[in-house]
Amino acid sequence: MKILVTEMMWNDGIEKLKQMGYQVDYDLELSRKREELLGLLPNYDAVIVRNETKVDTEFLDAAKKAQVIGRLGVGLDNIDIKQAAERGIPVISARNANATSVAEYVLACMLDASRPIRQADVDVKKGNWNRKLFTGTELNGRVLGLIGMGEISHRVAKRALAFGMEVVGYDPFVAPFDHVVQETGIKQVHELGELLKHSDFISLHIPLTKDTRHLINKEAFSIMKPEAYIINSARGGIVSEEDVIEAVKDKQIAGAYLDVLESEPITDSSRFAESENVIITPHIAGSTDEAQSRTAMLIAEEIDKVLNGQKSLCRVN
Repeated sequence: MKILVTEMMWNDGIEKLKQMGYQVDYDLELSRKREELLGLLPNYDAVIVRNETKVDTEFLDAAKKAQVIGRLGVGLDNIDIKQAAERGIPVISARNANATSVAEYVLACMLDASRPIRQADVDVKKGNWNRKLFTGTELNGRVLGLIGMGEISHRVAKRALAFGMEVVGYDPFVAPFDHVVQETGIKQVHELGELLKHSDFISLHIPLTKDTRHLINKEAFSIMKPEAYIINSARGGIVSEEDVIEAVKDKQIAGAYLDVLESEPITDSSRFAESENVIITPHIAGSTDEAQSRTAMLIAEEIDKVLNGQKSLCRVN
């Protein structure tokens, strides 16, 4: 059987598939060569994608032999799940394989905002010794608001609580006695505005849907504390990019850490260059070496299960 990989996949998973006896064709730039991709798809029994490959009607029409689609990650907004299901093609995601990596990214953002160590280093090497300018603040006693209370939020909360933070969470799909409330230590709030009003850091852990698009917008920023930071490691489009730039510029909030954008990468004309307090990273929150390896190995193993007629716990449709 033949498997096509259209975007970056760690070598562990590719070698695993080859050891299982599959022919693996890998082109990490294929997602950007649409016509070539569509021409190749009819020849493959399985396709493995990340977030750039659009698995839409055109893709699915071309993938005539495909028995399964693997997603190297957990976001599914680039895949038409309904159409795949209608055609009997299972979609497999890397369930929780990068959750620890994302949780640590959120902590890294909060620590960066609180203790400007790199900025201090640059200033000291210029010959200065400005201890007052780089005093910083503690995470201890600060309020972290989590929008979405799934597995990643659970792991973020455990780490934040170890720093002495208070953690509140908003998720209309989580019941009061679910483990993330009862066992993790997150204080559940039932109004988004309450979380926005009281949090010093707000971290997003929700999918991009018609209901969550631009959930964090001008109105949300008007509620937040002027010393608050927004952290988006979930999906571009949940935060209104024009509104966050204006909110930081007008000092409605202190800053933002955005790992995901509506259009990636940014262009030369992007307004993000205007604000040094809007920190952009290139979609790396879930991309540590360890997470990449776990993701690749998990998808390889789950693809093999499906191609051999077995059930996958990572199937999303």
